[in-house]
Amino acid sequence: MSDINVLLEKAVNETAELSDGEVFLLRDLFKGYEWNRISRSNRLLLGTLFLNKISSENLEIAASAKTSSGQQKYQIVKRNNHA
Repeated sequence: MSDINVLLEKAVNETAELSDGEVFLLRDLFKGYEWNRISRSNRLLLGTLFLNKISSENLEIAASAKTSSGQQKYQIVKRNNHA
């Protein structure tokens, strides 16, 4: 699971499962063992790419405050739930 573009796409796709107003960390979009298998350098790169993607595309995701450990928090904004 080392292809960073595959990981980025997986993360973006997983945000579809979240509700409007929900706050999450990038690591929340992966199963624990999947996240742990990604090298630290690739996790940092993935974080940068994810932030750039949500900033440049209208994905209805906003970056919010960072955690005390420096992890970027995100929030789903203005999502219309089509059930």
